Amino acid sequence: MPRAFGNQNDDELRAAERTVTEALGDLPLDFQALLAVSNIFRAATAARAHLERTVLSEHRLSWSAFVTVFVLRVWGDLDSRQLAEEVGVTPGTLSGVVDTLERRGFVRRAPHTTDGRRVVVKATAKGRKALDSIFVRFNQEEMFITKELSGAERAELARLLRRVLRTLDAADA
Repeated sequence: MPRAFGNQNDDELRAAERTVTEALGDLPLDFQALLAVSNIFRAATAARAHLERTVLSEHRLSWSAFVTVFVLRVWGDLDSRQLAEEVGVTPGTLSGVVDTLERRGFVRRAPHTTDGRRVVVKATAKGRKALDSIFVRFNQEEMFITKELSGAERAELARLLRRVLRTLDAADA
């Protein structure tokens, strides 16, 4: 029996896809769509696990903490609600992440300029410096993850995934 989420070789992946198709063949499904989305999910899950294991764990950072500092480093200070949306977590989850990052000196909270009930989260100099250092190593692993793709294939993959994201953004709007 092939592993359900095997990602060691192409034969194993194709066998898992055949197993899914055969098991669900009596249902009126678009199997190309099913397999495409399944592979997006599996690739994203595998890439995240790899990056957490090879880079983030040595810095004691969760995925959400890394993304939080990354977003602040690139887009600057953000209202906590907007930051939670950009990071892809709930405001409650973000609060815990920011607590941890604040204790480590990577971010700080500041009062919102117009609404006293809200806060703005800012990356500190220490947080920006840490992110810059971590991101070089992170990018080395991104290059490893995509090493079997040519530059043109990487660009095409990014383009196709942006199309998928636009479809989802439009549906959520």
